Amino acid sequence: MILQALVQYYEALLARGEIDRPGWSKVNVSWRLDLNPDGSLFDVSPLQNSSTGTSGKKTRPHQLAVPAQVKRSSGVAANFLCDTSSYLLGVDDKGKPERTKACFEASREKHLEILKDTAERAGCRILLAQKAFSMYSVYPLIRQYLSGTAASGLYEARLGKTEFGGETHVFSAAYRPDEFDEILNYADHIVFNTPGQVLKYGEKVKKAGKQAGLRLNPECSTQEGHAIYDPCAPGSRMGTTLSMLSEAGNFEETILPYLDGFHMHTLCEQNSDDLETTLRAAEEKFGAWFSKVKWLNLGGGHHITREDYDRERLIRLVRGLREKYGVEVYLEPGEAVVLNAGFLVTSVLETMENGMQIAILDTSAACHMPDVLEMPYRPPLIGAGEAGEKPYTFRLGGPTCLSGDCIGDYSFDAPLKEGGRLVFGDMALYTMVKNNTFNGMPLPSIVYRHEDGTAEVVRAFGYENFVGRL
Repeated sequence: MILQALVQYYEALLARGEIDRPGWSKVNVSWRLDLNPDGSLFDVSPLQNSSTGTSGKKTRPHQLAVPAQVKRSSGVAANFLCDTSSYLLGVDDKGKPERTKACFEASREKHLEILKDTAERAGCRILLAQKAFSMYSVYPLIRQYLSGTAASGLYEARLGKTEFGGETHVFSAAYRPDEFDEILNYADHIVFNTPGQVLKYGEKVKKAGKQAGLRLNPECSTQEGHAIYDPCAPGSRMGTTLSMLSEAGNFEETILPYLDGFHMHTLCEQNSDDLETTLRAAEEKFGAWFSKVKWLNLGGGHHITREDYDRERLIRLVRGLREKYGVEVYLEPGEAVVLNAGFLVTSVLETMENGMQIAILDTSAACHMPDVLEMPYRPPLIGAGEAGEKPYTFRLGGPTCLSGDCIGDYSFDAPLKEGGRLVFGDMALYTMVKNNTFNGMPLPSIVYRHEDGTAEVVRAFGYENFVGRL
């Protein structure tokens, strides 16, 4: 009875907010990084409360419940998702650059550990999908946490093997005969799209001592709003359906002997509940063969590093597959590795009015952030709001001759002026890999900000990069 009463008392205090939830604590927070529903950076907002006392008007930090903070006095120890500007941004406001560097490195490592921790707890291997991010100058950092790379063809396979190391996995909807032998030199796993490709190249893979896989299509769409990235859409060219296996003849005698694993990629920027739905459909159609191979590759689209991602569900699903079928499990996230990383700095070239305020920038949606037009995608812009949210709304567009080269409508606290700087966030993924020089647009320089705050120009582009490809 005493224990029951204590539990009831605890629950009452918790309901009234008089004590913290387990694993959480209340701290004073002065600034907030506002995120879009997809986890990308939207704005930086002040959280100070104003109060008037005997000494005049003061601002005080707002008290928020955050993941439990570590206790530190003089040592360096990072917190998850909530910390000082020294830890999260590498800002030296105390004249101690060496300590600031140590704090920033500790915070970086803590957050990068999320992927590594997920892999270790689930007992799976995580690969970098280079189609999303292939800035190989930072591969030495990333490979501390991941097992290798996933490639979509010859050049990515070569890049992954030579610059990243670890395992190299390759998938292509179809392989060119004149490239296959070279791909085979770089690859550890080669995944085929159809039974026909397995029959064509399977013997070669086995003789080379490499592993072969077949991509499956469970015909289970869970995506909303970006059909262009739905591999399970009707008429999809991605993966082998159950009916295609039946049409291929005796699968177990003609195809399965060449296979070491199965691959499936059905997600895009999604949570683990959609993965669970996909796995149910895949097991229903193909589960009878899962125990007859060495591994299952669940592809990419897992938003593992997003704040609201249910990692515990992912870990449970992966463990379940390993225990039920006796297989190794691979994941191939690309976006999750660099989510919310990277900035694109642009300048206002001109402003005009045509039914609304318009600003022409020296960056282009078509050339520098194609997902804006393809997905569509709205990149976060630091200090800006949705259209109409702040006093001054502008349509932001590029200088190309493409009429639809518009990034979107954003609002600002003050009118935009020629020469003004704007900074887009979440610019690491699917930007550099998709950049193009349409209309002769220059490519942005790639700059790497080191832990000590110094900036290194990794690559600068000029006329030769435009003319050299023609």
